[in-house]
Amino acid sequence: MKWDEVGARLDADGYAVLRLLLTAADCATLRDCWKDDALFRKRIVMQRHGYGQGEYAYFAYPLPPRIAELRSSLYAALAPVANRWHEAMRIDARFPADHAAFLERCHRADQLRPTPLLLKYGDGDYNRLHQDLYGEHVFPLQVTCLLSEPQIDFGGGEFVLTEQRPRLQSRVEVVPLSRGDAVVFAVNQRPAKGARGVHRVKMRHGVSRLRGGERYALGIIFHDAA
Repeated sequence: MKWDEVGARLDADGYAVLRLLLTAADCATLRDCWKDDALFRKRIVMQRHGYGQGEYAYFAYPLPPRIAELRSSLYAALAPVANRWHEAMRIDARFPADHAAFLERCHRADQLRPTPLLLKYGDGDYNRLHQDLYGEHVFPLQVTCLLSEPQIDFGGGEFVLTEQRPRLQSRVEVVPLSRGDAVVFAVNQRPAKGARGVHRVKMRHGVSRLRGGERYALGIIFHDAA
């Protein structure tokens, strides 16, 4: 992975696509996790909470080894971007190079619950625009990996981002993904250059309505939840 190019894309747009981060075998193994209740600490039916339609489940500790490895390695690659963003936005918090050290910070603040999750959508399901914050300590980037093949396993169900700049209407970005691709994106806000210098841009993400089939995705959030 050319992380300097990923960082440049994140700086420009607030998101970047990581092509074929996962193999077909990885995707199949992760999809199969859905059936094993012992792997999860909590399952959510979205329509019960007004989040959309579909289901997701938060993994319990210890995480499955492949997810733990991805969470650690992706954090290490993204921490320099996170620190650069906080400096540009004049936010005091900085992030250690090692993910375990950042989790220690979360746990000292009683953010103890793991946040990686598996999402399942069926025909007509969708995910409303939202942000995954969960507590005081927030790593400003997160990752979603698509585990199903568009146009074969499902139709519709595009990953969607919105960006709200000061005094402007929201901009919408639809991010095309194939099975095994991942998208890195801003959890809450990112720095953007304007006529008066750097300002903070609010971002939200969601999934458009499925037009048939089943769509699975893995979400990797780097901070734990209170």
